[in-house]
Amino acid sequence: FTPDLCTPVSEIGARAEKEGWPTEVKVGLIGSCTNSSYEDMTRSASIARQAQAKGIKFKSLFTITPGSEQIRATIARDGVDQPLRDIGGLVLANACGPCIGQWDRQDIAKNEKNTIVTSYNRNFTGRNDANPNTHGFVASPEIATALALAGTLKFNPETDTLMDKDGNPFMLDTPYGDELPSDGFD
Repeated sequence: FTPDLCTPVSEIGARAEKEGWPTEVKVGLIGSCTNSSYEDMTRSASIARQAQAKGIKFKSLFTITPGSEQIRATIARDGVDQPLRDIGGLVLANACGPCIGQWDRQDIAKNEKNTIVTSYNRNFTGRNDANPNTHGFVASPEIATALALAGTLKFNPETDTLMDKDGNPFMLDTPYGDELPSDGFD
């Protein structure tokens, strides 16, 4: 496995199967200093609101790491974090955390082969959890959110459906995000 590959979301599931990489997404992680702008967070929250409306939660563990205290305070004030929390997301401290390996993972056995999807800007072996068998896929915050909802790399949010709480298929709408908070930053 190498982090130096670029594969469209429409092809990653098939590529992972072909290469023998785990397709189950164990954890989705958004944020970090590079991918937690107000717009990033509101776009992911728009996906979470769609899931809420359909009565579903994340199939994967999901963490939100605000890149600064200003972003953390502003998304909390504006309720941007709440839809993500409501469907199972966990807001972490606004610190480097899993992006630099400060992550005490409890969801897998040490050295277990697994897949995570992050919006962090680094994915070399062992970067996030010190496990050389973690396959870290880098995606936009909204793609990481969508894949954590589905729980699999085989989900293509551009063409595939999820199942609502009653077993009815639905597609995610294109996420929307406000570039800047209407009440300014906190």
